[in-house]
Amino acid sequence: MTQSLNDICQVRCIHTEKVEKARQYILQDEIINSLAELFKCMGDPTRLKILHALQQQELCVCDLSVVVNSSESAVSHQLRLLRTQKLVKFRRDGKVIYYSLDDHHIGMLFNQALEHVNE
Repeated sequence: MTQSLNDICQVRCIHTEKVEKARQYILQDEIINSLAELFKCMGDPTRLKILHALQQQELCVCDLSVVVNSSESAVSHQLRLLRTQKLVKFRRDGKVIYYSLDDHHIGMLFNQALEHVNE
């Protein structure tokens, strides 16, 4: 990928005070990696559909497969990935397992991203 001259400074200069201030707030690699994994997990259209559906109400795998128009095994696989990232949780009611968002932060994150893309 080539850079346009409009993408870089025309003169090389380091603003030492700004650099030092930015370095004070830089996140640790462990946290950055966790954030990257979270966004990577949310970077799949099917998983986003699942999250959006679960934002409305808890649903079982059978319901979710109809909502997102995918097989139950495919939805189950996606739910495993979402559980690993602590985006969804489940509860058992007899033989049925219901899924919901893990906490209110997930809905807030989804809504913020949706608001951003709709601007």
